[in-house]
Amino acid sequence: MPSIDILAIAAHRDDVEQTCGGTLLAMHTRGWSTGILDLTRGESGTRGTAAEREAEAIAAARILNVAHREALDLPDGNVENTLPNRLKVAEVLRRLRPRVVILPYWQGRHPDHYTSATLGYESCFISGLAKMDIAGEPHRPYKILYASLYADVRPSFVVDITPHIEQRYQALAAYRSQYASQSTGDSIFVREDDIRERTFATARHYGLLAGVRYAEPFVQKEVGLIEDLMLLPVQSI
Repeated sequence: MPSIDILAIAAHRDDVEQTCGGTLLAMHTRGWSTGILDLTRGESGTRGTAAEREAEAIAAARILNVAHREALDLPDGNVENTLPNRLKVAEVLRRLRPRVVILPYWQGRHPDHYTSATLGYESCFISGLAKMDIAGEPHRPYKILYASLYADVRPSFVVDITPHIEQRYQALAAYRSQYASQSTGDSIFVREDDIRERTFATARHYGLLAGVRYAEPFVQKEVGLIEDLMLLPVQSI
């Protein structure tokens, strides 16, 4: 299997579509190959079955133009940062060899989400250890980013997704088992006729922070490095 440039790792099928689907589309347009690793299969979700979520994930992947998508078998609703789980993720990292990994933000409402952030980071680390009992050659991604769309934090930067906002929404809408109007879970799921407005409004908010129409936010833990002050983007006043 050929390597990919950017790998988004998330707990559930549809998490990537919600948080960084537009960015994957934007990077594909720039010529980078992208992929998605879903850690669970959706068997414990309030809505839909694992089989339905798989079919929807395949359809969404086509819309997002990703080169590769796969799902592990971690328990939905009980993602744990254990050594066996780190080895499973690390094996995928060695096989796909991404330069950039996108993880969920490390705080949030759903335990699967914030646990996946730590699990993903530590998997990236052990993937580079030559003596670990993992199939494949050691590989450690160069950059780890955190998709912070639903975190109440100031992003380190945003990615302009303006040309891709409609396609991004279509990828999310592919999950009919989750977002089509139905009585199951109607107290916790956004109404179908409100999803589009919320999706565009949230992206508009982050776009306004950087002077573009629509954007997705990210956090990096490292200090950024700038060589030329004359090339800094985003006007100050």
